[in-house]
Amino acid sequence: MSTGNEAPATWLSQDAFDRLQGELDELIANRPVIAAEINARREEGDLRENGGYHAAREEQGKAEGRILYLKELLRTAKVGAAPAADVVSPGMVVTIFFDDDKDDTETFLLGSREIASTTELTVYSPESALGQAILGGRAGQTCTYTAPSGADIKVTVVSFSPFSG
Repeated sequence: MSTGNEAPATWLSQDAFDRLQGELDELIANRPVIAAEINARREEGDLRENGGYHAAREEQGKAEGRILYLKELLRTAKVGAAPAADVVSPGMVVTIFFDDDKDDTETFLLGSREIASTTELTVYSPESALGQAILGGRAGQTCTYTAPSGADIKVTVVSFSPFSG
C-alpha cells in the first residue's frame, strides 16, 4: 500500500552501482588511516591551535558523511534501466524546449547526480526546480518553474524515454 511519502526510486546502471560500491569500500578501508592521523596530531599537544588535528577531524567527518550517504543510496537504488512510463519520472532522458521557442531545446537525464560520470548527458535531480516542474508531465505539457535567479521559466516537454545507461 502506497502512503505517498516514498521518494522516487534512484535508478543506477550496473557500472554506476559498481563504481559507487568501490568508492564506499575504499572509504571504509581508509577509516583506520584517518583515525591514525587524528591520533598522531592529538599527540602534538594543544588541540586549540593544532591545525593538522582539526583538518584530520574535518576529513573524518566528510568521509563518514559520504559513507552514510553511499550506504543508503546503494541500499535503496534499483539497478538496471528504469521501466518505461507514460509520464516523466526519474531515470528518463527528457527533451524540453524553453518558452515558446521550439528551436531552444535541451536534452538531459532526470536522475541522481551520482550517475553523471557514466553519461555525457547533463543530469538534473528530480528534486531540482526543473525536475520538480516536469516530474509527472507528459509530452506536449508546458510547466513553469522558478530558477535560482528568481526568474520564472516556462518549458514544454517534447519527449522522454528510459535511460539505457
